[in-house]
This record gives sequence, C-alpha cells and structure tokens, in this order.
Amino acid sequence: MSYLIPDTALSIAGLTDYIRLLLEQDEQLRQVWVTGEVSSANQHRSGLFFTLQDPDGSAAIKCVVWNSQLTKLAQIPIRGEQIIILGNIRVYPQRGEYQLTVWQVLPVGVGLQALRYQQLKNRLQEEGLFDVERKRSLPIHPQTIAVVTSPTAAAWGDIQKTLKQRYPGLHVLFSPATVQGEQAPASIVKAIARVERDNRAQVLILSRGGGSVEELACFNDERVVRAVADCTIPVITGIGHQRDESLVDLTADACVHTPTAAAELVVPALSELYAEHQERIAVLHDTMRIEMQTAGNKLQGMRDRLQRLRLDRQVQQEVKNLSWKRQQLIQVTTGRLQQATQHVELLRQKLTTLDPQAVLQRGYAVVKKENGAIARSATELELGQELSIQLAQGKVKVKITEVNG
Repeated sequence: MSYLIPDTALSIAGLTDYIRLLLEQDEQLRQVWVTGEVSSANQHRSGLFFTLQDPDGSAAIKCVVWNSQLTKLAQIPIRGEQIIILGNIRVYPQRGEYQLTVWQVLPVGVGLQALRYQQLKNRLQEEGLFDVERKRSLPIHPQTIAVVTSPTAAAWGDIQKTLKQRYPGLHVLFSPATVQGEQAPASIVKAIARVERDNRAQVLILSRGGGSVEELACFNDERVVRAVADCTIPVITGIGHQRDESLVDLTADACVHTPTAAAELVVPALSELYAEHQERIAVLHDTMRIEMQTAGNKLQGMRDRLQRLRLDRQVQQEVKNLSWKRQQLIQVTTGRLQQATQHVELLRQKLTTLDPQAVLQRGYAVVKKENGAIARSATELELGQELSIQLAQGKVKVKITEVNG
C-alpha cells in the first residue's frame, strides 16, 4: 500500500504554532471562566500548578497560578475542592500541551454568583456604563434632594438626621422602595422613575443600611444599574457595605459606603460654611490691614523723600522772588504812571494856551463871515456885509459901515 505525500505537509512546529494561534487568539478563550474539582496541586518556585477536572473524571485541564498572582486570589486551589477559575488558554510548543493561566479562583456557590456578577460587569463595562466621562458633578448647594430607600430602614432615619444637622431647611423628597428580596429591583426602578417624573430634585440618594451579599443582590441587578445610568439627575449611592463595590456603585455619579456618608456628601455643613465665611472675613481684614500699612509706609517714604529734596525751601525762595518782582512791577508801573500824568498835564496846559476860548477871555473876538469863514483881513470885507462876532460870552451880528484897508 502506498501513500502520496503532499508538498504542503506541516512540521510539528508549524502544526503546533497553528494550534497555538487558534487557541490563544480566540476571543472566548482569552478570558474564560471554568468550574471543576482540584485533582492535584503542587507548589513550585515559579507558581502553583494544579489540575482541574470534572467531578466524574471525564475531562481534565492543567492550570498554573504564577507567584505574582497568588496573593490576589480569593481562594487557594486545594485538592478535592470545587472551585471556579478565571484565566486564559496558553499553548506550550515544547511539550505539545495547553493549560490555563489562572487570574482568579473563587469557591463554588459564592463562585457561581460571582461568575454571573463578573459576566454582567464585563458586559456593562464594555457598554461604557462605568466610564468616568459619564459621571456628572454634584450640585454644590442643592435645595431639593430625593432619597430612595425603604421607609422602615435605619438608613432613612440616618439620612434625615444628618441632613437636618448639616443643612436645616433643606427640602427632602422621599421615594420609598423595597431594597431587599426578589421584588426589590423593580421597586427601586419605579422609585427612581417617580423622582424623575416629579422633576424637583437636584440630586438623588439611593441608600440601604448594609446587609449580607444576598441581601444586597438587588444593587447588582441589571435593571437597577440601567435605571441609575439613565437617571437624568446625579445619583449618589450609600448602600452600607465596606468590602466590595456593587454594580450600582460603579454606575452612580458618586458612591460612599454608608447612608450617613451619602447625606454628608450631598450637602455642606452650614457650620462649616459659616466657619469658612468667618475665615474669609479674617483674611480680608488682614489683607486690608497689610495694604493700608503698605500704603502708609509708601506715603511716609514719599514725605521723607520730599523733605530730603527741601522743596519747601525752594517754594519759599520762589515766593520771595515773586514778591520782589511784584514790588518791582509796582514801582515801574507807578513811575510810568507819574510820567504819563505829567505829560498829560503838560499837554493840557498847552491846549489851554491854544484854546480860542481862552483868547476870547482875554478880550479878543473872532469875526466870521456869513459863510462861517474867519475874516482875517479888511480887504476881504465889503461895505454893508454882515459879519458874526464871537465874544467871550455870546455872539453879535454887525454890518460893515466902513472899511479901512
């Protein structure tokens, strides 16, 4: 019997590499949850090696937890125990084997619940519900706050007491809900929707006063998580557990571990605001005092500088100079006024001398013709001609009866 060997026959390395690529690049095998029973476990220098098999022994897979990951495990694999592991498939070509590199180990029971929790968390995280960019800032001084919790829970009393102490007069809207049991998710979703329809609250507190993992399961319910994510106003969670965050905590805009802490976060304390205000007043007073002191020092420095420049003496000297020049101006003006007065008097005297009226006062007269011209010579006159004679006091008219040339 003969066989035809094809040219495309693979080497062992090629076949193994092909298998490795198939397994390690598979999206489902990059992060896989597997449950089974630990059939063997051996600690080595590099890590813990163990085998996980189905309870009936029908299948088994080799696993390894490297030393760097051991301290992060919720449970150490022990032979004979049922566990759930989270890991990824790795192929080792030298041995022609594959095994699970383990990241986390959980006990069965709690592990099944944790597995469902982790699967939901991964899905919601891929949708971006936990992204920091989605989270909204809380109002600094809200006037209306909504609270979603059970009316019989201690959380409601703690929140009321804290809000009253920190911010008296605050308007608080209570939207009751069942926060435990199978009916809790639907009840919480309705309570949140009730607050949104009311449209008065500026921030919402979703709270519960603690409890076991089972009692807090409603806060990992997808319906509640999406109601918080879709809420139109900022949400603060105060669910009352310290160890693990719920999916609602991861989705909310802010989360704290207790109802009291949620109430403290949502509003400032008026006493603290008053103290801050008084502190600002004190700082303002100190600032003003320092500014006034600085301005006073600057003013005094300018005064000292002026004093060093002796400007007062310069001013006094200028005042003396002005006074001396004023006296000079008065003297010059007075002298010129006297000269002008004397000159005017001289002119007056000359005018007086030349004044025709003065001549007439001495007994002379002025003879004028009919046309008003002054008669200067007898030859200009004729017999019978009328003349006007101006005397010192009055005028007379005469007629010529004789002319002696």
